Amino acid sequence: MAHRLSYQCVTLVGLLVVSFLTSSCAAPPPRSPQALIGGPAVAEVLKQAEAGDPTAQNELGILYSEGRGLPQNYLEAKYWFKKSADQGHAGAQVNLGTLYSLGQGAPYSDHMALFWFQRATEQRNALAFAKIGMMYERGRGVPQSLVEAHMWYNLSAAYGEKRAVGSRDALATRMTRSQIIEAEERAKKWAPKRQ
Repeated sequence: MAHRLSYQCVTLVGLLVVSFLTSSCAAPPPRSPQALIGGPAVAEVLKQAEAGDPTAQNELGILYSEGRGLPQNYLEAKYWFKKSADQGHAGAQVNLGTLYSLGQGAPYSDHMALFWFQRATEQRNALAFAKIGMMYERGRGVPQSLVEAHMWYNLSAAYGEKRAVGSRDALATRMTRSQIIEAEERAKKWAPKRQ
């Protein structure tokens, strides 16, 4: 009998622990911004973001994602990046795609990352070109293609992303001369999609 009673106590304690852990995990994310710790500058960005300014919304997302002036919170970062990205802010589109590619504040999704990076490339965002190049190089969400990756890195470098030059040159060491020529030709012919 004592053995049965201790088993029931252990089971009850286990259920209570699981219940506590799952209830704290299932709580919905807060929708009101967290307490400000960054002073008046952060307060001003928050005010402008809440008023609908896409640049301020993107900046607020960056502050949350990096934990600068606000507690680091990827859910809040995603919320503000999405508001800005929906208004066409290319930087926010790249930032939102990055959260999806890392699974931070958003479910891990190469498909969604690629969607947002492509939206930003339509505005000729240099970092978005590089991010798509990385996806083709690694075969993330797209078939792996060194030619496509090289093309996107070329475009990124042409629009000013210095780090893309290193990525492109490193990739070129794994490619044939004809593949490099094809990638360069594709980059010259690339044009954003018409909306």
